[in-house]
Amino acid sequence: MAEIAAGRGLTYGCAVTAKLLEEEPQFAALVAQEAGLLVPEYEAKFAALQPEEGRFDTAPLDALLRWAEHFRKPVRGHALVWHDALPGWTRAALAEGRTRAMGVLERHFDHVLAHTRLRIRDWDVVNEPVANPPGSDVPEPAGNSGDLRDTPWLRALGPDYVAIALRAARQRDPTLRLTLNDYGVEADTPPAEEKRQRLLRLLRGLRARNVPLDAVGIQGHLQMREPFRAEVFRDFVRQIRALDLQVLITELDVREVRPPSGDFPARDSQVALRVHAFASAAFEGGARTLLTWGISDRWSWLYREQAVALDPGDVHRGLPYDWELNRKQMWRALARAYLGQGVG
Repeated sequence: MAEIAAGRGLTYGCAVTAKLLEEEPQFAALVAQEAGLLVPEYEAKFAALQPEEGRFDTAPLDALLRWAEHFRKPVRGHALVWHDALPGWTRAALAEGRTRAMGVLERHFDHVLAHTRLRIRDWDVVNEPVANPPGSDVPEPAGNSGDLRDTPWLRALGPDYVAIALRAARQRDPTLRLTLNDYGVEADTPPAEEKRQRLLRLLRGLRARNVPLDAVGIQGHLQMREPFRAEVFRDFVRQIRALDLQVLITELDVREVRPPSGDFPARDSQVALRVHAFASAAFEGGARTLLTWGISDRWSWLYREQAVALDPGDVHRGLPYDWELNRKQMWRALARAYLGQGVG
């Protein structure tokens, strides 16, 4: 896939873990063959890098980076500031107030960005800052009426925390690509439309205040139960591009309905149609990079996480390769989207 994408001046990549690269040779071989860009699924999150205050553990991330360097594959970072994957000590520290929170953020940025400076040139500096509107799977608490999600960072630093994080990252690395990453803006539904508008308001506000930001990541965790209109999503991507921001699809996968209907070919056909429409719209809108959140159903979070998994004995067929590591219709749909071709 990476070669097909590169032939059109585009990029394909996927999420990986150091453990799978080390312990699953089939996974490692597949990634080496298919991906032109990698992102750590866990190893660069706050809890992984600083499990205890002042004690940084970069060994798993370093192992992943060494593997990537061996195969000459760039790595993007995920994620510096996020409400999830925070160790208990961090949550307690952020609850102590603004001064303490600023110290936590600055020390984490100091260590992590210095350590990865020569090897990671693109970071999700802020992940999932936008509030989920009413009607979303996980809407904001009734008391939160703003555009920003209620998080420990928001409570500690106020609504300017996104700008604080972006400025802190730029100060430490002037040439780093700074990315703001979020989800829930892909579907043709009222909650998704409201979240698109919230994200655009945030981006325009950052631009108006000259806050450094280079790119927007749209996760692309698609759900088959939600309607999708290509022109709506394409135009949204164009609106972001009009702000002189790059757009990346950072975490593409597909969640099927529960229970799924039909046999594997029928299911795969529906997933492929959705992925082709989504990826084509993204590229037409101006996105140039697309990553899937994994590469095979066998190792997907959609299988591991009980909250999103299908019934026992079944798995979401939401990645380019199936459990047996065969290319699915989704792989071919992505390839045709990269080539600018119809679904076929």
